[in-house]
Amino acid sequence: MIPRYSRPEMVAIWSPETRFRIWFEIEAHATTALAQLGVVPQEAADKVWELGTPATFDIDRIDEIERETKHDVIAFLTHLAEIVGPQARFVHQGMTSSDVLDTCLNVQLVRAADILLADIDAVLAALKRRAFEHKMTPTIGRSHGIHAEPVTFGLKLAQAYAEFARNRERLVGARREVATCAISGAVGTFANIDPRVEAYVAEQMGLEIEPISTQVIPRDRHAMFFATLGVIASSMERLAIEIRHLQRSEVLEAEEFFSEGQKGSSAMPHKRNPVLTENLTGLARMVRAYALPAMENVALWHERDISHSSVERMIGPDATVTLDFGLARLAGVVDKLLVYPQTMQKNLDRLGGLVHSQRVLLALTQKGASREDAYRLVQRNAMPVWRGEGDFLTLLKADPEVTRYLGDAEIEEQFDLGYHLKHVDTIFARVFGA
Repeated sequence: MIPRYSRPEMVAIWSPETRFRIWFEIEAHATTALAQLGVVPQEAADKVWELGTPATFDIDRIDEIERETKHDVIAFLTHLAEIVGPQARFVHQGMTSSDVLDTCLNVQLVRAADILLADIDAVLAALKRRAFEHKMTPTIGRSHGIHAEPVTFGLKLAQAYAEFARNRERLVGARREVATCAISGAVGTFANIDPRVEAYVAEQMGLEIEPISTQVIPRDRHAMFFATLGVIASSMERLAIEIRHLQRSEVLEAEEFFSEGQKGSSAMPHKRNPVLTENLTGLARMVRAYALPAMENVALWHERDISHSSVERMIGPDATVTLDFGLARLAGVVDKLLVYPQTMQKNLDRLGGLVHSQRVLLALTQKGASREDAYRLVQRNAMPVWRGEGDFLTLLKADPEVTRYLGDAEIEEQFDLGYHLKHVDTIFARVFGA
């Protein structure tokens, strides 16, 4: 985790303090369930909760023990015994390390997902507000980066809203899929621990039981979780790149907010660079990069190995912390985005009416011209406009082959900007509801 791209609430989920606290809760709940089944004394479970709950686990002490044992869970249990005393011998009865590690990881991922869902909600709120603000602000739509036909800036933002709404649904599903608990013992057979212990711990930790854990929780669940984060990051980048393109000097239809005192370049005082959205592009690349090792973790040896462990110690914090930061930044960018409708109109008019070429093409076919002839006539008059040799409307009116089919008023009718925007309300209703 890089402090520059981290926010405290998400970082706290992955802190050693949080991890050891979750480990304690898993172990303590399991001990309570074992006591209810008569496997361990009830006073032992009570003592674990009594002394462990207020305890501040000494991370340095756990690290010291681990340097000798070379085993993190054993180091923690040894330290817990130092706090609880003799009754700690009843902790971890019939359990294996993966029961603690995997269940803890899933608790952390669920908590991280909850923060990310709140982040997406903030992005959606900003997109919706700005989309309605510019619902009917006309701008040019582009294909291949080239002027195509008119759209509205509100439609651009509505598209992003719909995409992030889908991402929210995906993350809800990924959260549900990863929210499982395994307390099944060595190789997952429950040979030394009753399945009812697992059910009790799962309920207490807000998880579902893992139907079959083979000692470790299947990593296809985690692969889907991190893949979902990668898709969300890709949507984040898509919107960031759109803003970056719109901020280019030759376009300048929108730009990131530039605060008083902000500097764009150490060498050129005039610069106003899209640094936030460029940063989002880079962060998105990193989040996507974490999806591949998560997928490679699926193929473990037999009932378990720990090749996944080192991967998850890195990608768990890094992917969630990075995406959390990125989504928060994106919400801020959209919320404060500077939009220039006059420049949008200027760019719309830049090609001398060529953006209405399809309407002229269709009008000619409606009047009896073959599609091939209509295309030839429209393109013949469009190409000089590309070279700066007149405007499209004037050239069409002066072309006798065109006026053979269409009168001046009929040609002018095809240049109505409002024609392209007549279904904006329908699209908005589809995206945002009635």
